[in-house]
Order: sequence, then C-alpha cells, then structure tokens
Amino acid sequence: MITSTANNTVRRLVGLRKKRRSRDEEGVFLVEGLRMFEEVPEGELLELYVTEEFLCRERRLVETKRGGSGCRFEVFSRQVMEYVSDTKHPQGVLCAARQRRGNGLEEMFDGKASGGCPLILVLDQLQDPGNLGTIFRAGEAAGVTGILMSKDTVDVYNPKVIRSTMGSVFRVPFYYAEDLSEAVRKMKERGVGTYAAHLGGTICYDEPDYRRPTAFFIGNEGNGLRREVAELADRYIRIPMRGQVESLNAAVAAALLMFEAGRQRRH
Repeated sequence: MITSTANNTVRRLVGLRKKRRSRDEEGVFLVEGLRMFEEVPEGELLELYVTEEFLCRERRLVETKRGGSGCRFEVFSRQVMEYVSDTKHPQGVLCAARQRRGNGLEEMFDGKASGGCPLILVLDQLQDPGNLGTIFRAGEAAGVTGILMSKDTVDVYNPKVIRSTMGSVFRVPFYYAEDLSEAVRKMKERGVGTYAAHLGGTICYDEPDYRRPTAFFIGNEGNGLRREVAELADRYIRIPMRGQVESLNAAVAAALLMFEAGRQRRH
C-alpha cells in the first residue's frame, strides 16, 4: 500500500491531474469515481489505484476490469487518495486511461452514428470545463456524429470535463482543428448545412430543416463566435427568450439545438 504523498507515483498523478502538457506527453488522462471507472472501455485502462475500502466493496468489479489487460494496480491509503483526487469526497478509485487521438474529420463527416446524416457541433474557444463535458453528454443523447473544436477550446481530458461527460467522452468522436475555419470549409464541401447560434439571428432555431447533414456553431462563453467562424455559417439562428435575458449558457444553447435536430429526425 502507498501511504506517502511524496511517493513518485503519487507526484506523477498529481501532475497529470493539473497539467495538460503532462497528460499529452504521456497520452493518458485520469478517471475518477465508480461510474466513470465502469465506463472505461476494454483495452484503454492502463493504471488502476484504489483504497482498501473500495477494494473490499468492489473486488469483483476490480478483477473483471483488470482482466487480462495487465494494467498497473496499486492500493492507496485514504489520505493519499484524497491528495491525488480532484474531488472533495473521492469514491476510492482512480485510474489512468489511454487518450483517444485517432478521431478525424472523416469519422464525424460520414454520419454512421446517425444513419448517414451527420449532426456535428462546432465549438469555438469554449473555456468552461463543465460546459464542454455537458455538451459531450447531451450530444451523445441527441445523436451527434461528432464534435469539432478550435485548438484553444478547453482540454477534453481536463478532469472536470471528464467527470461532466459521465462516460460520453469514450463514445463521441471529437477533433481539435489547428485551423477551425479551414476545417469548417472542408465540412461544407461535404454538403453539411451550417447554422450559427448568434445574437444577430433572424430566424428561430426551430424553423430550419435539420433532417439533412447539419452542423451547429457555438461560441465562447463571454465573446461568442469569432467573426471569421460565424461568417462561414449558412444561416444565423436565435433562441427566442423572454424577460431581460440576452443569452443562454453555452451548454444549454447547444442542447436545445441538438435536441431540436433530434426531434425533427425522429419524425
């Protein structure tokens, strides 16, 4: 059992939790909690760390998940688990999983997950981890084909993002574009209709026909879409609101658009 917070493994895990560069250099990310541990796909679990209490409660699950993967396995004291954890009340299980960096534009353009009719989210400079994680979760529920992001969007492997996805990060294709505008142009060449959630929208979000290949643009929480990205949209759409509210949380806006597309496609 590892009982010291000065242990090299413990210090490395803290570095992986705090620094994107460390995660990217190793090609791994951290997953916390029972639910997320259960969601890690077979073959992507690389390291597993548990407390004695968790091992006693979930021994069968631990043995099943470890299986023949050959993942590294260690037992932490409760103090060490609390030190490494990104949550106030850790559940006693932490693991390192392999990053998925193989998703490409073609994977989300082909629309296999939506019967050959892509439904794509384009995220421009989103910075809030909770928003991104919620968008992944809502996106899976609504049937998105993939999520295309500008390179300066918050890291999908940030621990707060991972928790907010509730496992959707393992299933929803995503791609960070070095040049978002160029990636959008390629998408449009494939016949994908583009709609920007924009304060200058002249039509309500539930008016266009989203039963064809569709992409929605969602901008930065404070500044919205950059002009060069917004100008690539075929149409600007708006979400009608009452009272004195001018805009919605980025994740809420994205969810409304995605589920409207899903509603239309169901009918």
